Amino acid sequence: MHNWFEVKATYEKTLENGMQKKVTESYLLDALSFTEAEARAIEELKPYISGKFTIAAVGRKKISELFFNDNGDRFFMAKVAFTTLDEKSGSEKITKVQMLAQAGDIDEALAVVRKGMEGTMADWYFISVSETAIMDVFPYSAEESDNDGQTASN
Repeated sequence: MHNWFEVKATYEKTLENGMQKKVTESYLLDALSFTEAEARAIEELKPYISGKFTIAAVGRKKISELFFNDNGDRFFMAKVAFTTLDEKSGSEKITKVQMLAQAGDIDEALAVVRKGMEGTMADWYFISVSETAIMDVFPYSAEESDNDGQTASN
């Protein structure tokens, strides 16, 4: 099971016109704790950010599924409801979850989630889909789990 953390990094970004602007950007990381999320964020962002940067915030993010798409350059949060039948009471039970999809636009995000949900036995439907401020996602890789002695599946 993954433990997702949203980490916000603040740094001076050079704009296209050459001006410097202080920005705060969000990143999603798979980590075991807040401390590890901060440390991983620092290591992952070092190659991409020139100069000093600070980690402004670290918070847990409940995400049940993540759907990557090489064509996508943005991340969309899909809120999905699963409808199941409670056999004891005979009533319907609705469970709401959040899923993150990488896509170029909202229509593509819908298609990415639909494709990822193919073969799902439970009935489900979209509650909402919206673009997030997440710039990139850093899941555990097999190399990291080999080096750290931890499993990729947590």
